[in-house]
Amino acid sequence: MREKSDDIGQAKPKSQREIEREARLKLALKANMGRRKAQARARSAVDSDSPDAGQIDDNNKNE
Repeated sequence: MREKSDDIGQAKPKSQREIEREARLKLALKANMGRRKAQARARSAVDSDSPDAGQIDDNNKNE
């Protein structure tokens, strides 16, 4: 019977399928982060362009 301490230092070798999956996931993550950054930049540009950026609308304050 093997002890758990024997398994700690040994990593299971990854199959080619697992390696390809990790590569696809990394690419998808990079693409999603790029899209999120672009959306955040667009939102901040729109917010800074509006004349009342950062001000609270008094009409909707008590709702």
